[in-house]
Amino acid sequence: MFGRVLLFATLLMAMLAPAALAQDNGNPTIAFLRYAGTAPVTEATKGLLDSLEAYGYLTSAERAALNESYDLEGENLNLLYRDAGFDLPSVNLMVEEVLDKGADVLITVTTQVAQIAVNATRDMDDPPAILFSLVTTPFSTGIADAPCVKPDHVTGTQPLMSFADYVPLVMVQNPDIKVIGTIVSPDQPTSLLGAEIITGIAESLGLTVEVASAVTPADLNVAAESLLGKGVEAIVLVINPLTLQGTPVLVQLTAEYGVPLYAPIIQQVYRGATVGAGFHSFYQEGVIAARILNAYLSGDIGIADIAINQSRSFGVAINLDTAAAQGLEISGDLLAMANFLIQDGERSTGLAADVDNTATNPQAMSAEERRAADLEFLAGLECTPERIAEEQAALDAASE
Repeated sequence: MFGRVLLFATLLMAMLAPAALAQDNGNPTIAFLRYAGTAPVTEATKGLLDSLEAYGYLTSAERAALNESYDLEGENLNLLYRDAGFDLPSVNLMVEEVLDKGADVLITVTTQVAQIAVNATRDMDDPPAILFSLVTTPFSTGIADAPCVKPDHVTGTQPLMSFADYVPLVMVQNPDIKVIGTIVSPDQPTSLLGAEIITGIAESLGLTVEVASAVTPADLNVAAESLLGKGVEAIVLVINPLTLQGTPVLVQLTAEYGVPLYAPIIQQVYRGATVGAGFHSFYQEGVIAARILNAYLSGDIGIADIAINQSRSFGVAINLDTAAAQGLEISGDLLAMANFLIQDGERSTGLAADVDNTATNPQAMSAEERRAADLEFLAGLECTPERIAEEQAALDAASE
């Protein structure tokens, strides 16, 4: 409760600060809004800020001094940096605040933040551009209808999670498994959709799926105990900030029952998940957002003309320390799929491609190389009349 009050007070003070930041120095004002500093969000943030420095929007001194508690009035860019700390009502406050401050662009990280920002600006006569990142379900949450069928002021980049690769891992580990469980948050559309997809895939594999609900961190114990009491042989998490935040709690409970915990983000092995598997190029998502932002600020593109980017990657990591605490022996087939392991608290490498090093480093390219790469990338995102018509026709056919 104290943390929530402190967050509200911080937001309130920011709202009472001078609202003319953009007008003071004539630089564009970018509002960076995120739901919470989870590992994927931290990686995407680093990719974005590294890129802004490489493009010359941030000086090296500004980049080094950035602090999410303060706004930046920089030489070339003004930055409003906001984090809701897992508190959904605070997202509404953040969005209202940066709109009042006259932000030119809202960079929204995660589905919850993007959805609220789009809804808040949809009917504005002259809305700021919204550029989202790490939004896994833009088309089922009303943010957009298709990559090019969307509000004119909205675009972004969507990491595509391969549940078809993720769910079968439970059978790679245990071919005789019969029942799995998952935890959803009814107020998180992404988690509901994830549970629906997991259930469909699992049932096609002959598995039974038990689903429990949790809205607050205090609910996680009850939800997990419910699943474990029903005899689930693995807990397979969906993409849900609540369960990702509460991974250590779930690890402790699954260890008591000898049940593995699967997480849909590879970095969750660092927080104790037995197996982390899924999209991993989060740094690159930040780089992509910066590419689009730079092109927009440079006048090379209009937001309406750029499709929502869709990125694919899949990796597997295993925490052998957690497996040992759960009394599990990881199968040779699953070990063979691992990009890296956690053992004795340390990360081991050399099993496969190191997924953390797959992202393009924007600072390693010359300005000319970066410009050529950006133009080639953006050309693939052009919303031509033909593409828009094709996507609209597909939507019309699906609704019949």
